[in-house]
This record gives sequence, C-alpha cells and structure tokens, in this order.
Amino acid sequence: MGCVCFRLLVFWLSWAIPCYKSVKVAAMNNQIEDVPVYIPPKSNKFTHRLRQFIRAQNKAWATEKTYVHWAKRFIHFHGDKHPESMGALEVEEFLTHLAVNDHVSPSTQSTALNAIVFLYRQFLKRDLGEMDFQLSRRVRHVPVVFSEGECRQVITKLKGVYRLMAGLMYGSGLRVSECLRLRVKDIDFDRNELVVREAKGGKSRRTMLPLSLKDLLREQVQRVSLLHEQDTNDGYGEVYMPYALARKYPVAARSVAWQFLFPSARIAKDPRSGQWRRHHVHSSSIQRAVKQAVAHAGIHKLANCHTFRHSFATHLLESGSDIRTIQSLLGHADVATTEIYTHVLNKGGLGVQSPVDLLVAH
Repeated sequence: MGCVCFRLLVFWLSWAIPCYKSVKVAAMNNQIEDVPVYIPPKSNKFTHRLRQFIRAQNKAWATEKTYVHWAKRFIHFHGDKHPESMGALEVEEFLTHLAVNDHVSPSTQSTALNAIVFLYRQFLKRDLGEMDFQLSRRVRHVPVVFSEGECRQVITKLKGVYRLMAGLMYGSGLRVSECLRLRVKDIDFDRNELVVREAKGGKSRRTMLPLSLKDLLREQVQRVSLLHEQDTNDGYGEVYMPYALARKYPVAARSVAWQFLFPSARIAKDPRSGQWRRHHVHSSSIQRAVKQAVAHAGIHKLANCHTFRHSFATHLLESGSDIRTIQSLLGHADVATTEIYTHVLNKGGLGVQSPVDLLVAH
C-alpha cells in the first residue's frame, strides 16, 4: 500500500502540479461539466418534461443543453409566457430580434430555429407552418491556422499533461471535447490509432496516433493506472459512464480501461447520482493554458484549442494528403466542410504568386 502511494506521488506530482495551477473556479468547485443533470422523478416542471422527452430520443447531452437553453431564452423574451399560449408570430418576432438586435451569426439563428421547431413540432405536437423572419447576414470566416513553427512554439510553452493534450489535438485532429473524453481503451498502440467515440453528431471514428507521442501516452496510461489504484483503495475508482453503458456493463466502470486518459486532479460529485468520482480535466483549464501559451509565444492570432485541429487539416493538405482521407480523419459528414481548408493554404487554391513578389524578384 505504501509503495503504491509513493509511486503515485512521484509520478503524479512531477506531471500534474504545473498543469493544474490555472484550473478555473468551476473546476475547483468539483463540477462535472458534461454529465446530464438530475431530473426529479414525476416532476411536472416544463423544462424537466422537455428534458425527459429529449432523453427518451437518445439525443446527446450537448443537444439537450442547446434545446433547453433556446426554449428558456424564447420564453423569457416573451415575458415568461408558456409556449402553448404562443405560436408562429412569436417565434418570428424572436428570430428577427436575434438577427436585428442581437446580431447573432446565421449558424446561431439556425440553431435557435431548430430548437424552437423541435419544441413545437415534436414536444408540443404543433406545426408552426411557414414563417417569415429576418435572416442573419452570412459572413464566411476562414479558420485561424498556426504555421508549423507556431504549433511548435505553443506546444513547447505548455507543461505536463497540457503539452500532451495539445500534441494530440494537433497530431490527431481532435476537438478539445474529444481529447478530454478519451478513455484508456481508446488508444490502440499496435495499430497506431485513436478511437474517438460519440463525437459531434453522435458519430465515432478512428484517427491517427502520432508516433512521437506513443511513449508519453504509455507513461500517461501508467499514471492513470496508479491513480485509479489509489482511488479504488480510497473507496472511489468508479468512472462516469452513460446510462446505457452503465446498465449494460455494470463492472466496467471500475476497470482501468474505462478510466479517462486525462483525469481531473480532484474527485467530483456526479450531478445525476450524487456519487463522488474522478472525471476528466475540465475544459476551461486546457483552454486557458493554451491561450496563455499563445500569448507567451508572442503569436497575435485569435487562436484557441480548436486552432490545432484547423492546423492539422491544413498541414495535411499542404503535404499532399488526399482531402477524402482528411475528411475521414476529422469526422466530417460532408467533404464540403473539409474543403474550407483549401482556402488557407500558403499559395492558395491555384498556387499563384503575388505580383508584388515578382517585382521584388526582378
């Protein structure tokens, strides 16, 4: 027992302490950010009934949060009227307000529309019919991308587990949420693959495992195993699993394979069951660490964790990788989504040279 504790202390302190200094208040207060909230049984509250309806359709927790958020915002906009007492006219007024007064993006307005149509058509069983509202002005943004040198600068400014996480986001094209939710079992060292499960849209995919990170990942798995052993000895050791998997594999939650690859520094309370368990690193901590690293590297770009994913796709295109392969690695349903990266290549889609460069050359 003492040997385990000592090994855990040596491994964990040398790796984790520099990383968790910047954890925000939410994480320090032991909040688990991506677990569905508890709903009291037989509650007749409107939002509780809406949540139960959404969960009955097996929609993702992110979808549930979005739909409930826009339902509440719609209701508050109209002075807390019940949605059953409103209809298409009120929906049009709300959507127009978002575009004209709040200046939201087209994607935000579209998300609000989808949420409210779901509320009426599926939950309340009412068809809103044709609607006429002001559309938000569409502005096409080119993604922010790091150069290879900038990627190197930012990653080397990070410490401990944050450096490994940034390496995976850049080296495997992961979203920050996908990186945080990796489990030990999702690493296939023999096939040099990462399995990304229940990603955006509820889809799973395989992506590359950077060879340069294999030794660091093996060390991280060892740390997770030691930490899990200690948690088990302390009466914890059971990790969060979605409802369906928790019922199907009741013993799996206590196995090392199901533990998060990047566990939190603290035990947290599960909002569903009230059980105390170790979740993954809070998203705010890695986001803050990356922003600080970008600033310390002297890079004046509006960059964040997602910039690593943009850079992954762009640099693969620059090196001659097939766009369909990149689409698969990123998990894009439509290749048109992937094609946006052709607009940020160093030489543009046609490989043309600026006329002012010709003047300087001569």
